[in-house]
Amino acid sequence: MKKFIRFLLILFLLIALVVIYARYGGTEGLKTKEYTIETKDIATTFDGIKIVHFSDLHYLRVTNKNKLKQIVEEINLINPDIVFFTGDLIDKDFTTTDKDKDDLIEELNNIKSKYGKYAIIGNHDYVKDINLLKDIYTNSGFTLLQNSYDIIYGKDNDKLFIGGVDTYSYNESDIDKVMNYFNDNEDISYKIILTHEPDYTDIILSKYKVNLVLAGHSHNGQINIPYVKKLFLPYGSKKYYENYYKVNDTDLYVSSGIGESRINFRLFNKPSINFYSCLLYTSPS
Repeated sequence: MKKFIRFLLILFLLIALVVIYARYGGTEGLKTKEYTIETKDIATTFDGIKIVHFSDLHYLRVTNKNKLKQIVEEINLINPDIVFFTGDLIDKDFTTTDKDKDDLIEELNNIKSKYGKYAIIGNHDYVKDINLLKDIYTNSGFTLLQNSYDIIYGKDNDKLFIGGVDTYSYNESDIDKVMNYFNDNEDISYKIILTHEPDYTDIILSKYKVNLVLAGHSHNGQINIPYVKKLFLPYGSKKYYENYYKVNDTDLYVSSGIGESRINFRLFNKPSINFYSCLLYTSPS
């Protein structure tokens, strides 16, 4: 009996230590995940372009102004050409004050990029005041894409297509509106699509050929233990939730995010940003 009690005490202690780490250690720090994307389709002007992708800030749950400041500093160290944010700026369970709004604008405005900064709406954002979010993005230099697109122009009339769909969780996504440009034009070969929910990728690719899809939402599993993490995956990320997938000929990258959703824990899955180098692939002679 004493051995059994001792075993239970040790087990309880181990569980308590894991929980404490997941709450206070797992949610702190920041990783930069680096990827190289080789493609034959990107225009010469954009060969070697540097892209930073971050997602799921869930501001106010665990992420605060000081943490956001560190994230911005890390992004600027990369000296990116383009910055993408794929949704869930503010956690839906928290009320945003005027100071919170001002802090977000101040820090997000400090992110520097050559060609621009782009954001889309996530499921938590949809629950919040959309006008509040629009105001934050506008005043921090971000272009908010809501089932819309933008064209980045380089030298010699080279173009890069950036499209962003609204949240799939509330049936607001409309890839047809995003790709409306190609009803009359076929002059852009490299197409980047931003979607909050990665599972929407299958709908995108059932209709259109795109080169790169960037998503968030799954956090790659906040509790990153095989089989267990699937219990915490939200709708819209049941199929695609890991870091990377090759879906037909399309590269799909899913950010593990910055903040936390529903529970204030991360285990074996540090907050992170993604850094992509897009290189023009040339066949060996």
